[in-house]
Amino acid sequence: MLVYLRMHEHIRKVTVHLPEDLLERAQKATGEGVTETVRQGLRLVAAGEVYRRVARLRGGVRFSIDLAQLREDR
Repeated sequence: MLVYLRMHEHIRKVTVHLPEDLLERAQKATGEGVTETVRQGLRLVAAGEVYRRVARLRGGVRFSIDLAQLREDR
């Protein structure tokens, strides 16, 4: 999988100390190298906050659509 970076993104080079077995398992799961595996992990961590915010909305959003009527439309 190729990942294209947007021109305005700034790249930082970092050094991290990771448990070898964790990195190996993560790379096996992604099928990618170290850099892309770490990027995917960081994306998942960042997305977790969005998921938590959406979960807090559960039951708090009212829809004017009748679910039974919507199902009849199939």
